[in-house]
Amino acid sequence: MEETISLQELMQTLKKRLGLILLTTVLAITIAGVVSFLLLTPIYQASTQILVNQETTEAATVTNQDIQTDLQLINTYSVIIKSPAILNQVIDELELDVTATQLSSQINVATAENSQVINLTVEDASPSLAVDIANTTAEVFDEEIRDIMNVNNVTILTPAAFTADMAPVKPDPLLNMVIAGVVGLMSGVGIAFLLEYLDTSLKNEQDIEEVLDLPVLGLISPIPDKEMITVDAPTRRRRG
Repeated sequence: MEETISLQELMQTLKKRLGLILLTTVLAITIAGVVSFLLLTPIYQASTQILVNQETTEAATVTNQDIQTDLQLINTYSVIIKSPAILNQVIDELELDVTATQLSSQINVATAENSQVINLTVEDASPSLAVDIANTTAEVFDEEIRDIMNVNNVTILTPAAFTADMAPVKPDPLLNMVIAGVVGLMSGVGIAFLLEYLDTSLKNEQDIEEVLDLPVLGLISPIPDKEMITVDAPTRRRRG
């Protein structure tokens, strides 16, 4: 006999295991909150902008071909910025206890489409150090690119600035707790249906009909305790 589950049975299962589902959800949110607020290290972000343009004496002499040349160079510059040739000097100047590879993982270089501006973003557990790394990297790149590429077409457009109210960019406790709540809810529902599936006990006449495939001929109603008649056992008389 093919077993089917109706929507009503699904709702009954959810209602029956509602406490377990809520407990799982609350537990997941609590764990995510504790980890986000107490265990994860806050990471701060600082950004600086570098402008790539041709060195000219008059703005009128800049042509579209010059701009296209600059745009093609930007991809090359993005690689050079994160190269050991630049980052090793940054490490030396700031006396950082990291390798060039480790420092490169903290730096992100991005450009907008058809833009001559390079956005250099640094992430670090210290907001002031993130600002120092961003500015020092931009300054070292500005100096070294003249010798590496034999050009002078780089300008620091907007240096990174430190403010006392800088907020960490990650972790995001609220987002983590929302995700954990969704995962906890889904896990609770899954556990509820798993427990219901593993429960093979017979609870009513419908379960008996489904298992034995036989009709139920009669039922014995439960008798309340207060209506039950108790009979005292006769006591034996002692012979004199």
